[in-house]
Order: sequence, then structure tokens, then C-alpha cells
Amino acid sequence: MKNLYILFFVVFATFTAQAQVDRSVMPKPGPAPEINLKEPQSFHLNNGLKVLVVENHKLPRVSIQLTIDNPPILEGKKAGVSSLTGALLGKGTKNIDKDEFNEEIDFLGARMSFGPQSAYASSLSKYFPRIMELLADAAINPNFSQEEFEKEKEKLITGLKTEEKDVPAIAGRVQRALAYGKNHPYGEFTTIETVNNVGLSDVEAFYRDYFVPANAYLVVIGDVDVDTVKELTEKYFTSWTKAVPPTFTYSTPQNVYNTQINFVDMPNAVQSEIAVQNIVTLKMKDEDYLPTLIANQILGGGGEGRLFLNLREDKAYTYGSYSSIGNDKYEASRFVATASVRNAVTDSSVVEILNEIDRIIAQPVSEKELKNTKAKYAGRFVMALEQPQTIANYALNIEKEGLPKDFYKTYLERLEKITIEDVQNAAKKYFSSSNARVVVVGKGSEVLENLENIQFKGKTLPVHYYTKTADKTEKPNYKSEIPAGVTAKSIIEKYIEAIGGKTKLKSIESFAMDASAEMQGMQLELQLKKTAKNQLMQDIKMMGNSMTKQVLNNDKGYVVMQGQRKDLSEEEIQKIKEEAALFPELNFLSSDNISLEGSEMVGDKKAYKIKATDSKTIFYDADTGLKLKEVNVAEMQGQQMQQTLIFDDYKEVSGVLFPFKLSQSMGPQNIDFTVTEIKINSGVSAADFE
Repeated sequence: MKNLYILFFVVFATFTAQAQVDRSVMPKPGPAPEINLKEPQSFHLNNGLKVLVVENHKLPRVSIQLTIDNPPILEGKKAGVSSLTGALLGKGTKNIDKDEFNEEIDFLGARMSFGPQSAYASSLSKYFPRIMELLADAAINPNFSQEEFEKEKEKLITGLKTEEKDVPAIAGRVQRALAYGKNHPYGEFTTIETVNNVGLSDVEAFYRDYFVPANAYLVVIGDVDVDTVKELTEKYFTSWTKAVPPTFTYSTPQNVYNTQINFVDMPNAVQSEIAVQNIVTLKMKDEDYLPTLIANQILGGGGEGRLFLNLREDKAYTYGSYSSIGNDKYEASRFVATASVRNAVTDSSVVEILNEIDRIIAQPVSEKELKNTKAKYAGRFVMALEQPQTIANYALNIEKEGLPKDFYKTYLERLEKITIEDVQNAAKKYFSSSNARVVVVGKGSEVLENLENIQFKGKTLPVHYYTKTADKTEKPNYKSEIPAGVTAKSIIEKYIEAIGGKTKLKSIESFAMDASAEMQGMQLELQLKKTAKNQLMQDIKMMGNSMTKQVLNNDKGYVVMQGQRKDLSEEEIQKIKEEAALFPELNFLSSDNISLEGSEMVGDKKAYKIKATDSKTIFYDADTGLKLKEVNVAEMQGQQMQQTLIFDDYKEVSGVLFPFKLSQSMGPQNIDFTVTEIKINSGVSAADFE
């Protein structure tokens, strides 16, 4: 009975204490928890190799990471030699040929990869001794053969050729080149010319100079013990020749004196790549390192960042806008705010990005923004501690960056102490709206006029012009003269003659086309059928299921999306009739509404620009007469959206030329359809339009 009374008393006391808590007041946060990080065990070899071991016996696996922390390397006229070195490492050794080496890795169920100054391997722990031996052999005794060199060189050149028309790739290299200078390791870039300057002997020299143990770290994580690791490391890595890599001197990159726009014209661009950037000097050991990360996260660190909320959620200019800030113990790094936007809003997007940078510098962030961002960083930090790799990375950072031994143990405590003032001070120090370099890569004929009229803080921003290789150039001229006698009608007539002639086109009663494309790893199928009787059927399928189907049968029509059918209005039917024509250009000949708007480049081809309707512009090759591109403007959710269709790879079918490659883009989304079959006057029935 006594025990029963005691129980009632405890319950009553607990209830009374709870009843006295004022739940309208948020409780004060407790002190930041102390992080108990187990330090990796470490040792080093006489040749300079430093080894870190993190024992974790939960799973019978082990990983090995070799990192060589050399200062930045300037490759100059032989840019690409480091990429080729990384590609050749791991292709066998002087003791084991390539095929035998790869077969053994596969047989052991292991993974192994190499970079120009790194290596990685993972396997079951029972195979660890052999994997350690294979990794060391490949790293210390590489087998650089002329045959493999030529293969990798050709791959690299093929990739560079592909990038020549890749707008984001061009934008990335120009941004770095303008920030650092082309004679700086972070600003130089690889070209076909520099790769052709590289021989096998250059790869061997690069390896000898830079793949050395002086600044090397070997991190072993998993189901191992430090004594075994030490024994194997001494056995297999002691022969690695002690050497110190060469050092370079190069000019320190500087910010521009005033905010300016650096423009690169890419006629094939369907959207503009924008980067607002400035040079910063930030290191992990700096006192304001964490406040700077918080400031960047609030500005543009993700979907909750100000840039994203402004340019995507509020303005619908882009699918996303973000910012990042680098840190580097050797060199200056960059703060960059980026967005890929529609051509029509390029100038507005530049202004909005600059406004957001200026706002976070001039005005304190809110308490809510700071609290939420701290919570996000704390959550990421705590979750990351579950991974053994995290412990190794933290230990490696402490070694490489010269951090205090308790840098991560006090991480949450220092994070919690960050104030609004700390964040604003970091933004003032590292972000800039007064000497920012705004790099825009896009279609000049559509965006440049508005860019040249941008005003920020009451001043018009100067515009400087650069080539795809970041060389200064003159302002593009888009007003090339139209030769005498060239009119909208003559251009249309030339196109009709080029694809088969008026008589041949008028003899065609119907055609059916099948095409396919890949989007985000899934197969798309396009089926298009038309007749000369205002009939059209277009069906787009994904994985065999219809996504959207559009049907016009003279004066009636409907669209089906995700199983939902909707009949078309009279206005919609009239618009679709324009697309339903087998060859719309035949109708253009009798139209007084088409007009010649000038000429401009479509890719590397000069094209005449024809205004076909208020919403459609068509470009025809000035030399061949073939149709190169259509641009349609439509309104979606109150926004003007531009859809571009590129025509390429013309082939003859029954005496008529048809494009067998159709590249469709809207905003950042691009889909390349390859035509698989076209049938003339067959493959179409009345049932297709029911």
C-alpha cells in the first residue's frame, strides 16, 4: 500500500509541475551539445605520405582514398595533360597488364578509380590486403602506353568538340577565365589545340612531377585495424619516391573597378546563362568562415534562398537561381550567383540578382532566416556524423587546412553563437554589388539591346564583349544587309524549291512520321500524321503510355492530357489549322502578312528571319534555303514563354526533303527527337482523326 501512495504522489507532482508551465512562451534553447568526435589514428612514412585510419567494424567493408594536396598547377600550352594523366592511371601497371588488372578488380567485387592527383578503392575487408597492393602498384608503377594514350586523347578531343556549342559549358569556362585570367591555373581551359600539343612524354613528366608523396594523404576507413594498415602501407608505399612538386608564380586575380556586364554571343542559345561573380579570399580557418556560409545559404543556398524565391517563385524567370562561395588555402576563390533564364527576361534577371546581393549587404537578415539556416546546418552536421567517411574528411580537413584540433568539436557551439550582425558583416566583406562582374552568355540578337540599357543604382552598366574563348572583341553586328531582290516571298519560294518543288509538294495528300527521344533517362515516342484536308494527329508517349494527344479533324478537335479530354475552342482550332498544313509555306505564298525581319546567325549558318504570324518566327538558311529554326511565343500562366524548334539532318523521302532531327526547347528543357520513319501518301486513315 505504501508503494501505491508513493506512485500516486509522483504522478500528481508531475501533473502539477506540468500544469505550471507557461506554454505560450517558447522555452529557451539549451546549450549546444558537445560533439564527441573520435579522432582517426595516424602515422606517416619517411617519403612524406601521411596516413589516417578510421576503424569501423559495423560492416565488413573498407575504402581507401589517396589525395595529393598540391598547389594549383598551370598547364599552359599543354592544358589537358592532367586530364590525360588521370585517364591513363589505373589502366594496368608495369607488373600487371590492363585486362588482367581489371579482371581481378571485378572478380573481387571491388571498385577502383584514379584522377590526376588522386585514387580511390573499396572492397570487402577480407580483400583489403590485395586491393591495397593493387592500388599502390597502379599508383606507383603506372603503365603509360602509347595505344591507351591515343585512345584517351581522342576521347578528350571528341568531348571538347561537343562542348563548342554547349552554352552552359562555354559559360562556365568564360566565367572562370574572366575571373582569374587565362594565365592562371583556375582560369585556363583545355582546347583541342592544347590537347594536340600533349604527347605521352608530357603525361609521364606530369606524373613524375606531381604524383608524389610530399603532399599526399592516404585515408583508410572501415573494418580494419591500424596495425594491419601500417604494415601494408609500409610494405607497398615505402617505394614511392620522395619528391617535392614544382611551384608556380602567377598574378593574383583582382575584382573589376566597377560593376559591368561581360557578354558572350552564342547565336544557338535558347536561354541566357547569367553569373554575377567577384573574387574573394576565404579560408576554412578564418573566423568569419561559418558566418559567410550562413550568409550565402540565406542568399542562394537552395530552394529557400532569396534568389530562388525571387527569380523562380515570384517572377517565374527561371527554374532555379543559386549562389555559392568557395574557400581555398592556396589561392583566391569566387563568390558566384547564377541563373539560366529565358531570353526575354535576361536584363530583368541581372537586375534582380544584383538587387538581392545589394539587399543582403545593406539590410540585416531576419531572425527567422538566421534561425532556420542555423537549424539546417546543424541538422546536416549531426546527420553527417553517422558516416565514417565524415570523420575521415574532418580529420583530413584539419590536416590540410591547418584548422584547430577542436574545429569540429566546437562546430555547433560556434554555429549557435552566430548573430545577425555577423552575417551582415560577412556579406559586406565577401559579396559585392559595386564591383561585380556580370557574365552573360546568350543570344545577342535577342538580349543585347536590353542588356545595354540596364541601370543599377542610377547608373547604366557598361557592357564589354568577349568571344567563346574569353578574348576581348567588338560588339556583334546583327544588322547585316539583305541582298537586293531578296524578299519574304523569294525566301519562301527558295525553300519550297529546295525541298522538292511546288508541283511535288501539292501532289502529296498525307504523311505519317514516327520519332523518338530520351528525356531524363526515359524514352519518348512521337507520332505525327497530317493530311491535305485540315487533319492532324499528334501523340506523344512515354514508356508506351500517351502523355498528350492532339487531334484536328477539319472544324473539330480535342486534346487529351493524362487521360483527360478537352474539346478545342474555335480560336484554338484556327491556330492549330496553321500547324495542320502539310507544308505551311505553300500558304505563305498567298499571304500578305509574312515579312522579312532581317538576317542573323543560327548556329554557324547565316539565316533569313521571316515573321510568319504574330507568334511565329521562322529562319531559313541563306545559302541552301532550308528551314533551320522556328520560334513560337505563347502565354502560359500569365508569362510569355518561348518555344524553339531546330530542324537538322535533312533526308529525301519520295522526292521531298524532310528534317530527320528535331530539337525542341522551352526554357532550360531540351528534347532531341530523331525521326525513325516517314511515309508519304500511306500509313494514314480516317480513324486516326476520330
